[in-house]
Amino acid sequence: MRIRRCLAACAAATLVATTPGAGAHGAPTTTRDEAYRPQIHFSPERNWLNDPNGLVWYQGEWHLFFQYNPEGAQWGNMSWGHAVSRDLLHWEELPLAIPYSADEHIFSGSIVVDERNTSGFGRPGAPAMVAVYTSSYPATGIQAQSLAYSTDRGRTWTKYAGNPVLDLGSREFRDPKVFWDTRSGQWTMATVLATEHKVSFYGSPDLRNWTHLSDFGPANAVGGVWEVPDLFELPVDGDPRHTRWVLVVNLNPGAVAGGSGAQYFIGDWDGARFTADNVVAGDPEPPTGTLFAHFEDDYAGWTVENDPTQGPGPFGTRPYPGTVPGQQQVSGFRGRSLVNSFLGFDAPKGRMVSPDFTLDQDYLNLLVGGGAHPHLPGTTTEFVPGGAEPVIDFELPDGQTYEQAGWTATGGLRDRAPVVGPARSERGHVGDKLLTTFFEADSTTGTLTSPGFTINRNHLSLLVGAGGHLDDGTGRTVVELLVDGRVVRTATGNFSGFMNWRSWDVTEFRGRTAQLRIVDENTGGWGHLLVDHLVATDEPVLPRSVETAVNLVVDGQVVRTATGKDSERLDWVGWDVREFAGRRAHLEINDFNSGGWGHILVDHVMFADRPATSELERYDWLDHGKDYYAAVSYNNAPDGKRVVVGWMNNWQYAGSIPTAPWRGAMALPREFALKTIDGEVRLVQRPTGQLTSLRGGDEAFTLRDATVRAGVLDLPPAADGTVLEIQAEFELRDADRFGLQVRGGGDERTLIGYDAGARRLFVDRTHSGQVEVGPLFPGVHSGPLSVDGNRVRMTVYVDRSSVEVFGGAGQTTITDQIFPAPTSDRTRLFAEGGDVVVRSLTIRPLRSVWR
Repeated sequence: MRIRRCLAACAAATLVATTPGAGAHGAPTTTRDEAYRPQIHFSPERNWLNDPNGLVWYQGEWHLFFQYNPEGAQWGNMSWGHAVSRDLLHWEELPLAIPYSADEHIFSGSIVVDERNTSGFGRPGAPAMVAVYTSSYPATGIQAQSLAYSTDRGRTWTKYAGNPVLDLGSREFRDPKVFWDTRSGQWTMATVLATEHKVSFYGSPDLRNWTHLSDFGPANAVGGVWEVPDLFELPVDGDPRHTRWVLVVNLNPGAVAGGSGAQYFIGDWDGARFTADNVVAGDPEPPTGTLFAHFEDDYAGWTVENDPTQGPGPFGTRPYPGTVPGQQQVSGFRGRSLVNSFLGFDAPKGRMVSPDFTLDQDYLNLLVGGGAHPHLPGTTTEFVPGGAEPVIDFELPDGQTYEQAGWTATGGLRDRAPVVGPARSERGHVGDKLLTTFFEADSTTGTLTSPGFTINRNHLSLLVGAGGHLDDGTGRTVVELLVDGRVVRTATGNFSGFMNWRSWDVTEFRGRTAQLRIVDENTGGWGHLLVDHLVATDEPVLPRSVETAVNLVVDGQVVRTATGKDSERLDWVGWDVREFAGRRAHLEINDFNSGGWGHILVDHVMFADRPATSELERYDWLDHGKDYYAAVSYNNAPDGKRVVVGWMNNWQYAGSIPTAPWRGAMALPREFALKTIDGEVRLVQRPTGQLTSLRGGDEAFTLRDATVRAGVLDLPPAADGTVLEIQAEFELRDADRFGLQVRGGGDERTLIGYDAGARRLFVDRTHSGQVEVGPLFPGVHSGPLSVDGNRVRMTVYVDRSSVEVFGGAGQTTITDQIFPAPTSDRTRLFAEGGDVVVRSLTIRPLRSVWR
């Protein structure tokens, strides 16, 4: 390990905020009132936001810095945006704090107030605010820790001339959280060696010179990289004489709900080393049962269908003994071998089909890992649809441009020609060539308009990939169908290099002349399109399956499905199959994906009378929803409170949420505490108290001691709304599941409820509105919540594009984004399989923080 000790003078140039953040000078001049604009959560006026950074309270202001792209609404050009608040609710967005440069991008970090002037950046009576952040150097990929300081309450920043102050020569060393440790009398930094799953602790007397103290990890969830650590001390049950330390480690991917999430450890800190109490050792043991497939020596009756164009892959001729050369370490399987479709890397496709069996036990348990590409209904394994009539195939003679073939071109797309693509399994195109607008590293913009053609069948379909920019304020990447010069249909990519079918019903235009227009107005990330093979058909063309999934098939229908979590560690999946008792079934292991994480791992399929327990469920998580990541706490919070902010998004689909002209928001600020629950010390959370100031006057709807029968109970209009606080207490009767429906309208609804049999709090957003954000967006997300005196309590915050649920004493939280229609504002109660009693229900509308 090499530690660079920077002894240079503190001379540096002041950073001039020439590029403003969202609101250029103070509060935004326009009301933030777009369709999905959060009304009680912070979001930038425009452009991309992710991790909260530099959270610090100073001179009456809560400072919120954040990862920000000043150039557009996709990730890139990482800089520190900045906003301040007096109450953690109403935010004034300030100019960009620390901008990126061609040589240095500004990744996550923290801010301290150097009251003792240990750094020398301040002066007596006027301490400096010191930012400790990760410098990412594009030329080398190296990540190192650097300093910047401010002497005017964070309004302008000066980089330290001796940067970086801590450099290991690593490409995965980031996210410093720094605090003053009174026990050791020095500054302490927690940072991560991301791919090694370690939190590294360093000590310093002056913020410039750092000494390695210790490492923590790997421990508990290690399915993805570790990021954004935080270490702090809390009293247990409010007793300042009894304290424990909490270490938060954010993880991506591999969280309990899939994708991005945050786990926590409780333990001791002695000034140099953290020791955790809740590290879980050993693999979970499945319940005893009947083994169906162990994949040790051969495939034992399974039918293997490998892509014949891709050598032996992806499944080969027999199970593979562990990790394929070139693959990250595979773990969590049993015995010597497993199904591993990484043979030939991620490009090959194929499937395995089991022998038929009878479902005669209650649960089917199996180990699954690999890519998180789920089975989606309504997809096909056909590469080119049968009976399709080619309309435009892009197979122009070598050297012929689009204009020479009769197209009209504008901008940087003039004098361009189709390109020869890589193997079709990598891009999904048909034939040798395809259309791309990726020239000069996404800087090219323009249009391409085809010659006219006659619509003579009911459906037109084409392959589209890459950019999915519709109208996010950064410039569109769309394919348009023109009839009589008017745009009548559009299609776009899904931020993937693999193309898939997009179909248009054009029955009403049969016999008319049409044109295809390719529009590329975007120069940011994924600022291009891939297009190929326009065809005409009588029926719509189904999109190709890109799943890496294990499916249970009964009577030709997929009735259960499981996929990996973009992790090479296998984990248990338990399917309840009681409803199919006595039926014949089979399993399909499908690898139809050739992109990143385009493989699947499977082992140890067995039947049992109880479900297997997921390894991830044994760990402690800050949140059980899909959209709570990069959680980090404030330094210097008044009254010793531990206030935490998280990014309300998930890297699985962060770049494609349907918001404009901004993309990304923060979860509600939460106050953390430690509480003894069922004999164990647990982390509990609640929204900060300032949130109550947004309640309306006498507008609350209340209900007490009401029985909800099986079904849905409509509530009066006073209970409806799009921005709400809901406090509910239910008393269990015989209902299997019960709770609330929010943001309802037409077929849209988001369920927030409790599963009495499983003892789990859940949010079901499968019908919450726009769920086509990505294949991993729809779903049910749940966390364990014990019953307190036969009662279940929950507090829910509903916003225009999110729900945050706090269950019980705050030991279980679920944060999920939702994108319903603006008119979907109904609130209802529901019960399934029996009755439940509502002991109390209070629903309050909340005022917007932007008005």
